Amino acid sequence: MKFQANRWARSVALLAVIVGIGGCTLLPRVGPSKSEIFAGSVQREGDAFVVAVNDRVTRSTAVVPALGFSEGFINAGQIGSDTIRPGDTLGLTVWENVDDGLLAGEGTNATILEEVQVDGAGFIFVPYAGRIRAAGNTPDAVRRIITNKLKEQTPDPQVQVRRIAGDGSTVSLVGSIGGQGVYAIERPTRTLSAMIARAGGITIAPEIAKITVIRGSHRSTVWFQDLFENPKFDIALRGGDRILIEEDTRSFTALGATGSQSRVKFETQTLSGLEAIAQVGGLLTNTSDPTGVFVFRNEDAEISNKVLGRTDLIGAQRMVYVLDLTKPNGMFMARDFVIRDGDTLYVTEAPFTQWSKTISALTGSLSAVNTLNTAATGIGGL
Repeated sequence: MKFQANRWARSVALLAVIVGIGGCTLLPRVGPSKSEIFAGSVQREGDAFVVAVNDRVTRSTAVVPALGFSEGFINAGQIGSDTIRPGDTLGLTVWENVDDGLLAGEGTNATILEEVQVDGAGFIFVPYAGRIRAAGNTPDAVRRIITNKLKEQTPDPQVQVRRIAGDGSTVSLVGSIGGQGVYAIERPTRTLSAMIARAGGITIAPEIAKITVIRGSHRSTVWFQDLFENPKFDIALRGGDRILIEEDTRSFTALGATGSQSRVKFETQTLSGLEAIAQVGGLLTNTSDPTGVFVFRNEDAEISNKVLGRTDLIGAQRMVYVLDLTKPNGMFMARDFVIRDGDTLYVTEAPFTQWSKTISALTGSLSAVNTLNTAATGIGGL
């Protein structure tokens, strides 16, 4: 009876070892191995081109978003911020040099007329001065016209005309800015950068801020930093412009043996392979394979042909770029390789990692067998 129990225990142990060895391919892992990725290449009858990154590849793939205002926006000259237009709103103050004037009440010598709007024909109405043409004139010119009209009826009138926000010479600012709203184009705020400053500045990181100006049916976008690095992008504003400040929406996906597996937003205008690795916490020292850093991307035919030295490819191609950080210039290649919107960064596990998992699995299986053997021996001795 005892002999049969021992024999049964040894059979269970042998079965466990066989199952452990046969199940090595089913061990947990983060994704495909390096050899499995290469097996899917076009060279091995797969459907993706697997390309090792070198200087030629980095130059051919260094495509970054081309943002900038069109010539129509750049060539538009500054408008005369003091020129009144239909839809503008004026504020008027009239002082009279008498105790009981035409406009002022008894005991006062000043009359304030707030929010006098210029009508569609360009005129305003002022009591005792009548209908006055304001559009096309400056506030000072309107002041002189009103003064001349009133001085025939009241001695030495003093008039002040100021232009405040109105429909004719305003822009609207929305998005990630200190003060969203409608702002009048005035002498200090006739350019884009000045108007943004007037509205409180942006509220997001300058490195990923984009400015879009919509003028009628035309729209154009520029990086916020380029607004100050390239003076031509500080365009003159027009009444009715809509200005949108928003955060860059580009991102890449990080998977595999990295510090973080997630969808990651760009933190700068341009992002290199090395920066992308650092942004997700770097490689895991215990499991990552520095020779197996892959970037998956659907590449346009024009770039694909340049990368592969061909001319016959048509349409988007599946490309897998390989970065080997162990090579003498591997770090430089990773630093020069540009990550683009929608890329997938994948780092394979080192072969040692799978071997360790296999040993751990077998060791655990044998320990379990010993436990069963001990238990079986105890039962057989009863």
